[in-house]
Amino acid sequence: MHRASTAHTSEFTPAGLERIRALLDLAFEGDFTADDWDHTLCGIHATVHGDGGELLAHGSLVQRRLLHGGRALRTGYVEAVAVHPGHRRQGLASAVMEALERVLHSGGYHIGALGAAAAAVPLYTGRGWQQWRGRTAVLSPDGVVRTPEEDGHIYVLPMRSEPALDGELVCDWRPGDVW
Repeated sequence: MHRASTAHTSEFTPAGLERIRALLDLAFEGDFTADDWDHTLCGIHATVHGDGGELLAHGSLVQRRLLHGGRALRTGYVEAVAVHPGHRRQGLASAVMEALERVLHSGGYHIGALGAAAAAVPLYTGRGWQQWRGRTAVLSPDGVVRTPEEDGHIYVLPMRSEPALDGELVCDWRPGDVW
């Protein structure tokens, strides 16, 4: 069984961050942008290494604010979950998620959230993540703007109380993919 270790972005050396970025570029087949990388940083990273020290899997948890039902929810947002292509289907993504979920359950967050690619949905739902059934939006510099392309792709892990999963969920603004 694999176990992930956790560390804040500030604990990585520049070389360690370069290894994470290289894994993400490989796992996402070159479709991992500079904005995606920026979204990965300044949070807790979960990593799994092989026996030889090579980085096999990664995920990060960053703090965001999601608005729902008139409340600003302190959210642990999962980013950049990736497994080396040569080591998939070995439980590495589950080990990464287990480590990130431990941080989520530590008591500081109201909710966990993530945007899921279709191929990853079984991983998340199998761990108790629930699809957000309501509308999604972003609090942009121009006000609240709907993000209909994200409807059905956002998953949440309630921490303290069960939100109504069919209400509107609004994320904070950031460059690149807002969700």
